[in-house]
Amino acid sequence: MDKVLVTGGCGFIGRHVSRELQEHGYHVRVLDSLVEQVHGAAEDGGAPISDEVEFIRGDMRDADTVARALDGVDGVLHLAAEVGVGQSMYEIARYVGANDLGTAVLLEQMIQRPIKRVVVASSMSVYGEGLYVRPDGSRVGNARRQPSRVKALLWDPVDADGSPLRPVPTDEEKPVDLASIYALTKYAQERQVLIFGEAYGVEAVALRLFNVFGPGQALSNPYTGVLANFAARLANDQPPMIFEDGNQQRDFVHVRDVARAFRLALEQPRASGHVINIGSGKAYSITEVATRLAKAMGKPAIAPDILHKARSGDIRNCFADIAKARDLLGFEPQHRLEHSLAELADWVRSTSAVDRGAEMRRQLEERGLVS
Repeated sequence: MDKVLVTGGCGFIGRHVSRELQEHGYHVRVLDSLVEQVHGAAEDGGAPISDEVEFIRGDMRDADTVARALDGVDGVLHLAAEVGVGQSMYEIARYVGANDLGTAVLLEQMIQRPIKRVVVASSMSVYGEGLYVRPDGSRVGNARRQPSRVKALLWDPVDADGSPLRPVPTDEEKPVDLASIYALTKYAQERQVLIFGEAYGVEAVALRLFNVFGPGQALSNPYTGVLANFAARLANDQPPMIFEDGNQQRDFVHVRDVARAFRLALEQPRASGHVINIGSGKAYSITEVATRLAKAMGKPAIAPDILHKARSGDIRNCFADIAKARDLLGFEPQHRLEHSLAELADWVRSTSAVDRGAEMRRQLEERGLVS
């Protein structure tokens, strides 16, 4: 495989993926619409990482543009998507159009083209709540929180009889449980790609990404990753805003590890036809993350603002079992959160961050999406 198209290749993850491919001898073409919310208003916002990257600016829903982007490529890494659980709950047409229709146009244009493999960026959000076990150790793959319990500030899921549940690493066998429009669109993306691959004999892989962090995140986009939101708040001497009680757990995986996972998914023969978790395999509480980041940014006195409110579409706990990634891809995380925050803090200091966290909260509250 020689030439690869990276859709969304000017985004946070896409830039690192493009660089990873270049460093391993691939010719890279990027298709990106440079959405203002992510890239800013500047005409060159989010420009390609180097002159060696061929760049096409255009919308995934424009068939002619997508056809031009596919000409002469051997493989496709499909990262283009609108990202954000909260925003997806009220900008529904935007998310469904960009994510699901955009993927459909891409796949239609791949028909009768000699594409060897396509890898799509899916999301841990498709799981809803992560995997839990009962006190007797039996699995609970469909845990859900009752709204009445959440309103009573009882944050953790319980079994049908009220017994406590313990979160454990989530593997790919856990059934999906779509709790947001964003999750719905990501699941539709991965299923479209896998169904297409089986029907047309194209090798297809879906990577379910957990919380990706690292230098280059869109700090002024309040609907991006939680670490970017916290960094933007702290850079403006504001406390990180944490919904619920801050004890919810997530898995944070460095963007360079994610970029390597995409390259491996393009290369490893056994990955074809599979859905694969890409995470660190480690759980962190949100309060722990906010506190660690404040210390790394030299602002340990700024304690997080614990809101004791819940957002519609949020889940309590989800962190990755990465055994399948190790087996099929030879993937092993190399950049742990606790060893990478100083690098992130240095990068934040070198850039500008507009804090739009309060604006995001207001938009959600006005629509009744915070309780």
